Amino acid sequence: MDFEFSARVNALRQQVEEFLDRYMLPYNAQWHRETMAGRFPLDIMEPLKQIARSEGLWNLFLPALRDDEPGTRLTNLEYAPLAEIMGRLPWASEAFNCNAPDSGNMELLHLFATPEQRAQWLVPLLEGEIRSCFAMSEPDVASSDATNIRTSIRREGDEYVLNGRKWFITGPLHPLCRFAIVMGVTGDDDDTSVHARHSMVIVPMDTPGMTIVRNIPILHHHAIEGQCEIVFRNCRVPVGNLLGAEGEGFALAQARLGPGRVHHCMRTIGQCELALDLMCERALERRTFGRQVSANANVQDWIAQSRVEIDMARLLVLKAAARLDSHGNKAAKVDVSAIKLVAAQLQTRVLDRAIQVFGAMGLTSDTPLAYLYTWGRALHFLDGPDEVHLRLIARDELARVGANLGRNTRYYTLPEQLDRAVPAR
Repeated sequence: MDFEFSARVNALRQQVEEFLDRYMLPYNAQWHRETMAGRFPLDIMEPLKQIARSEGLWNLFLPALRDDEPGTRLTNLEYAPLAEIMGRLPWASEAFNCNAPDSGNMELLHLFATPEQRAQWLVPLLEGEIRSCFAMSEPDVASSDATNIRTSIRREGDEYVLNGRKWFITGPLHPLCRFAIVMGVTGDDDDTSVHARHSMVIVPMDTPGMTIVRNIPILHHHAIEGQCEIVFRNCRVPVGNLLGAEGEGFALAQARLGPGRVHHCMRTIGQCELALDLMCERALERRTFGRQVSANANVQDWIAQSRVEIDMARLLVLKAAARLDSHGNKAAKVDVSAIKLVAAQLQTRVLDRAIQVFGAMGLTSDTPLAYLYTWGRALHFLDGPDEVHLRLIARDELARVGANLGRNTRYYTLPEQLDRAVPAR
């Protein structure tokens, strides 16, 4: 197997790294000052977006780009190492128009939008003129099982009427957020399949009956763009806002999740690389009890374990990206669950070690470690909790072995085989 990136990808990696160094990191302190004061710094982000687009670093995540659409068409495997670099600076992805949840929504609209939806919503997203959000999880049900989702989407004449509650919705407070893609129930409980009762509709953010209740703090961290709870009370949208067909909500959700998880996981790996670098720098700079912190065996163990775990996770994510490219989302379902599980566990382990090496400073906002740990802990739930992915992987393994049950008994040493195996005296 060839683990080397192509010349094109290596050139883009260097270009993205230089973009962060030259244009973004000089604004990092100001960005955090603004966001901690509750202001989203559009005056920083919008010029950066223009520069990135002029340098060909735009819509890098979307393999399906048409010739008339702005961006650089890359496969999932080609984009993955670029997402890793962007992950080192949590606010970087938006400068390249590659940020979640917009990237997933653009994937959905690319696949299923009508010409009218494309003109009204997809084109402005591709141009970076607007932002969006995706409303799926609910507080009143165990929405790790998406069949439990209960937000009602009922047709009345030429409109759909939404009633329900969503939460942990990323991005509604972004000043450019203009619409949400909402998943809810359009079918009846007596439908033959629980997977054919849900649909998705596009809901403009200024629609009457749609209310942002609060921005939910995650481990006491408030995201400036919002992780919000939203209520829909007799919220009406035209029937033309239906995405795809009624009853196709689950299929649409699966089409959205595969590539998005690769993006999340590679950004996580970038954040773990940063944490490892910071851990090593701190261990080399600090002295306790007459010697460098890096001389302690346990610290060396943490550094070595982090190194090999990051490298293993990266290879697994690149494998999943390659399978997505060559075989599609359905064939890569188990691979995508595996990387989601591994990435979340990796981030909390590596960040916990880095914080421990930093000491009390690691708990503060003076370094990015506390925020990255918060994000890593949240990742154990985002896009499905660890337990759901473990179950899916286990069931796939049991089905694989069960299809040829008994074939491995030839590796046993049975009593009659033992008798025959005793050499003659």
